[in-house]
Amino acid sequence: MSDITTNTTTAGEGEAGFGDYVALMKPRVMSLVVFTALVGLLVAPGGIDPMIGFTAILFIAIGAGASGALNMWYDADIDAVMKRTAKRPVPAGKVLPGEALSLGMWLSAISVAMLALATNLVAAGLLAFTIFFYAVIYTMWLKRLTPQNIVIGGAAGAFPPMIGWAAVTGGVSIEAVLMFGLIFMWTPPHFWALALFMKGDYHKAKVPMLTVTHGRPETRRHILVYTVLLVPVALGVGFTSIGGPVYMATALVLNAIFLKGAWDIWKRNEEDAEADGYAVEKRVFRFSLYYLFLHFGALLAQAALAAYGIGGW
Repeated sequence: MSDITTNTTTAGEGEAGFGDYVALMKPRVMSLVVFTALVGLLVAPGGIDPMIGFTAILFIAIGAGASGALNMWYDADIDAVMKRTAKRPVPAGKVLPGEALSLGMWLSAISVAMLALATNLVAAGLLAFTIFFYAVIYTMWLKRLTPQNIVIGGAAGAFPPMIGWAAVTGGVSIEAVLMFGLIFMWTPPHFWALALFMKGDYHKAKVPMLTVTHGRPETRRHILVYTVLLVPVALGVGFTSIGGPVYMATALVLNAIFLKGAWDIWKRNEEDAEADGYAVEKRVFRFSLYYLFLHFGALLAQAALAAYGIGGW
């Protein structure tokens, strides 16, 4: 951290615009957080007042933004040497490290306190733990320590639907746990598929991603193993109170495609992958984005049908 902090203390001072502070909060990651939290909130039993629900999602989103700001503050040194992240606000000198830290801390406090006031202490406690887990456990500790960083760190991105569920119910149930499990098990193959064709960046930044520490063949095997383990979790959601034929049909198709993609990645050799520019790996990575959104979209559709008394088991 010290090198990048020194280098960016004066660079770009006073040049930050509104868009730079938005970028600091990782809006693309925030969109996934908002969507999955919203689904968790909408499929939870009992319902919630629309204004309270909107407020809950707003502060969950702000909490996600706080995590992003803290992550960019601490990771500015490695972001600066990775092509994919070099233009982020802190390494680019648009936002000072101290500003990123201050924004992250203030947004963390505001989001947790306001979620507690708007909903309940369980939801607020889960949000506080999520921010702590992502900023401290993952960013400051695991990311630079172990090739399993993305496996354990994936829990931070898996909490939002559980927070949304807790905002309505005041607790956690098997449905919330399985939604958590769906994102948690999806995260490793999703990011490892990316790492297969971005290995140079992680190696240059000295981040112990699995591709760097164990090589691409072992990463391919891990992608297949975790995808196989993901399938029963994804299908298991369909047998709970929030599942049904619409969700199950969607899950069967999506998991068959994802499993086939993981198999294709596993059986490839490096010569073929390099020859076609890692086309299969890139295809599977792109599909993995749709995979998660469509699963949660199917849960939303299932809940909408259930509201009219149709579509359930």
